[in-house]
Amino acid sequence: MSVTSFALADYVVFALMLVVSAAVGIYYAWVDRSRRNPGNFLTGGRKLTALPVSLSLTASFMSAITVLSFPAEVYQYGANIGFYGLSYLMAMLITSEVFLPIFYKLEITSTFEYLELRFNRATRLLGTLLFIVQTILYSGIVIYVPALALNQVTGMNLWGVVISTGVVCTFYCTLGGLKAVVWTDVFQLGVMIAGFLSVIIASVILQGGVINIFSDSQHGGRINFWDFDTNPLRRHTFWTVAIGGTFLWTSIYGTNQSQVQRYISCKSIAHARLSLFINLLGLWLILLCAVFAGMCLYSIYKSCDPWTSGLLSALDQLMPYLVMDVLGDYPGLPGLFVAAAFSGSLSTVSSSINALAAVTVEDLIKPYASMSERQLAWISKGTSNNYEKLLTNELISIFGVIGGPLLGLFTLGILCPFATSKGALSGVVLGLAVSLWVAIGAQIYPPPPEMSRPLSLTTEGCNFTMTDSFSWTSTHVPTLQSSTTTLIEKIHKQDFTSGFTTPIIRPALADWYSVSYLYFSPIGTIITISVGLIVSVLTGGRKLNVESRLRLTKEDTSLYYLFKLIKDRVSTASDRKKTFGNPNPAFCDVELDLPQSSIST
Repeated sequence: MSVTSFALADYVVFALMLVVSAAVGIYYAWVDRSRRNPGNFLTGGRKLTALPVSLSLTASFMSAITVLSFPAEVYQYGANIGFYGLSYLMAMLITSEVFLPIFYKLEITSTFEYLELRFNRATRLLGTLLFIVQTILYSGIVIYVPALALNQVTGMNLWGVVISTGVVCTFYCTLGGLKAVVWTDVFQLGVMIAGFLSVIIASVILQGGVINIFSDSQHGGRINFWDFDTNPLRRHTFWTVAIGGTFLWTSIYGTNQSQVQRYISCKSIAHARLSLFINLLGLWLILLCAVFAGMCLYSIYKSCDPWTSGLLSALDQLMPYLVMDVLGDYPGLPGLFVAAAFSGSLSTVSSSINALAAVTVEDLIKPYASMSERQLAWISKGTSNNYEKLLTNELISIFGVIGGPLLGLFTLGILCPFATSKGALSGVVLGLAVSLWVAIGAQIYPPPPEMSRPLSLTTEGCNFTMTDSFSWTSTHVPTLQSSTTTLIEKIHKQDFTSGFTTPIIRPALADWYSVSYLYFSPIGTIITISVGLIVSVLTGGRKLNVESRLRLTKEDTSLYYLFKLIKDRVSTASDRKKTFGNPNPAFCDVELDLPQSSIST
């Protein structure tokens, strides 16, 4: 199935990425050898600056899934995922103004410490357990699925790649703590961008320029930005991506320990806010690369789709296939792209490991055991090592399902002063239950093609024989039932149980299950907040008196100081006008003090 195979130079480039990542961990283990305490290990001593933290924030959730799946998404459904750029912006603004001020001024290590301060210990433990489950499940797919895709296309050993990346990740996380994680993220982000650019540049040269790629994408319907359909069952439209994406990314940047742990490690709140907005530029750059890479995919394979024709077994193999196709003759460049994909995995998993270690020590061990700072530091390192062993065993990501209720839980505490612990617990439990119900139903009864709307792909230009191996240079006519096949036709023809087309009986709630997956997070958030507020009012929340440090006040936001600055400037200008009086020299303002009797009538 492979177009070509990895050369020695490719393995050298990939190994070099792993060696540099491990070296960063060794460096910070040596530099911080005299400061072994949980605070230094988990939060970098709260002395980091905006630039490295911002790059780390970008790398943490721009995983190999982004490198492989986003281009394939554009290839299959079009470039309307570019609306994520708007949801990134909204998420950064909300995080900067609502969540960051609370977490930073409390100087907490784990975000779930806030839940105990605001509600009670049961709420904190529930939030911690949900985060642990969410992170383990997500990180499993991040490291395993890309390894599987690359193995099937490039021939790299599956478990060799998984184990090597896992060992290196555990190594530098355990030795160097948050500082090592942040600086390896900076390096790995550079590798990710270099890998993307190598494929994009080669594709542009092959297709004769950027204009030709845009023209092919336009004719193929891939430039579909102007879809403003409000139907919530549609998979991707402006509204589903902008609204659902905003909730999803706010839950990640506003409440997820992996991200919060980074910006609260900055040396000032100004640096923390700046890190979020520099990170926004990085997110936009990665998104732009991913969307354009998807257009390159379509431009090159517009006449002969490798997936429909049977060359590939899954769409996430498209990018590795393209890399081996267009870069296979340049030793080292395929290795650079694979290093880019696994840099994404390393950055995500390392962030997850460090965050899991933080919440385990701060939420599950420290409150219940009396230990010295040195003992807690060693436990932090030990939990980093143990969690990595769990991460490679899970294959299901449920960020929206769990992240939505958690976002609702923190929002109740920060923005609703009359929210009670009973209301918070009731809301998050019901929000999680409904989110899981919808997500599981969506797996059993997936949305029909008319709602997901995959775009047409053709095999009429294929020039190979479908035998034991495939060759793009063969002169034989392909043996296919039809020279043109669309994705929708392929979906309709598939039946994985009997081999025949059988109608799927859809229950009355099928449309509810068919709601866009991007709405899983808003559903969980809205239900959590709504139920939480109702229960809080019924359980005496209106009499609750919450400390000002645990809720958002106008003085916590940068917008308050911006408006105050504008108001002060307007007031200053008005006072200056009163001080200097009327500038017209011809006008004489003299007050006459004459007795009333002297005035003639």
